[in-house]
Amino acid sequence: MKGKPLIVGGDGQRGIVAACSYEARKFGIHSAMPSITAKRLCPEAIFIRGSHADYSHYSRIVTGIISEAVPQFEKASIDEFYCDLSGMDRFFGASEYTRQLREKVMRETGLPISYGLSSSKLVSKMATTEAKPNGFLEIPHGKETAFLWPMTVDKIPMVGKQTEVQLKQMGIHTIQQLAHTPIEVLERAFGKWGKRLWEKAHGIDDNPVEAYSEQKSLSHEDTFSEDSNDLKFLHTQLLKQTEECAYDLRQEEKLTGCVTVKVRYSDFSTVSKQEVIDYTALDNVLFEKVKDLFGKLYRPGEKVRLLGVRFSHLIPMTLQMNLFDRSEEKLELYKTVDQLKNMFGSAMITKAGAMRKKPGNT
Repeated sequence: MKGKPLIVGGDGQRGIVAACSYEARKFGIHSAMPSITAKRLCPEAIFIRGSHADYSHYSRIVTGIISEAVPQFEKASIDEFYCDLSGMDRFFGASEYTRQLREKVMRETGLPISYGLSSSKLVSKMATTEAKPNGFLEIPHGKETAFLWPMTVDKIPMVGKQTEVQLKQMGIHTIQQLAHTPIEVLERAFGKWGKRLWEKAHGIDDNPVEAYSEQKSLSHEDTFSEDSNDLKFLHTQLLKQTEECAYDLRQEEKLTGCVTVKVRYSDFSTVSKQEVIDYTALDNVLFEKVKDLFGKLYRPGEKVRLLGVRFSHLIPMTLQMNLFDRSEEKLELYKTVDQLKNMFGSAMITKAGAMRKKPGNT
C-alpha cells in the first residue's frame, strides 16, 4: 500500500480519521475529520483499522532505544519525544549523534522517523513538522527567526483556528508580521497569550525537557476498619479505586501503560503485582486488568486489610490513541461523567458496581 492514500479509522457514517498518509493529506484530509468528509475529498482513499496494541508496542521499543542513548528525554506523547543533548558536544557532535540515533530507531523498528534539532523545544517541534515525512532538519543557534519568519501563523504550535482567524483579521498572516507586532497590541487582543505569541514568533522558549519516568504514577488505596474476605465487597472496592484513578488520569489528560494492584492481608503481609498494558484511560479496560491482577494475588478465604490500585508509565493523551480502537464514544462518555463530577462532586456519580456498602474504612 506504499504510495496510496491511506486513512486509519472507521469508514462508516460515524467514523473518524485517526491518522492518514501524506498521500491522503494532499487531498486536505487530516486527523479528527469525519470519515464521510474524507471519503468525499478522496473517494479512492483506503481505510484501515489501526492497531492500538501495535502502537503501544512500538512506542515502548522507541522509548527503550532513546532511554539507552540520551541522558534526559521527555515523552511528550506516544510517538513524540524531546531529547536534551546539552553538553554532549564535548564528547560527540550533536548533529551526527542525532542522525545515528534516528538511523538506529529506523533500523530496529522499521518505522519512519522525523526530527528537528535546535536550541529549544518550540523550534525543534516546528522543524520536525517541516522535516516530515521521514526527514530531519537542523536549525543552528541564532538562525531561529530566519527559519520561522517566512512561515504562516498557523504553523505555530497551539495556534488554533480561532486564533489564526483573529490574527488574520488584524492583518497578521506570517510569523514575521507577528514578531513585528508590539506586545501591547497582542496583549490587548489575546491577554497573556498575546505575549506568549510574540515570544513564539521570536523563537523564544525556555521550557525545559521534562525527564520521563515510568515510576510517575497515580494511585488510590484503602485500609478497611474491618478485615474482609467477601469477594463481592473486595471487587467493589477495586472498582471504586479504579474509577478514582481513571478519573484522575483523564483530569491530567494522561494515558497509563502499566497497572499495579496491592493487597495487604490481616496478618500485615503485603503482596503486589503489576503488568504492562496497551496505553488507555478507559475505566472498563483498566478494571478488567485490575480484577485479573487481584485474581492472581488473592489467597482464597484469607481476610484482606488493605487494597490499592496504581497506574504508572503515564504519557500525555493523544487524539490517535483515543480513536484507534473504536473507543472514542466510550471515552467521551467517561469525560462527560467527569464533567458532572466536577460540577456536583465525585461522590454524586459513580458506577452501580461501586456502591455496595462496605464494613468501613479509614
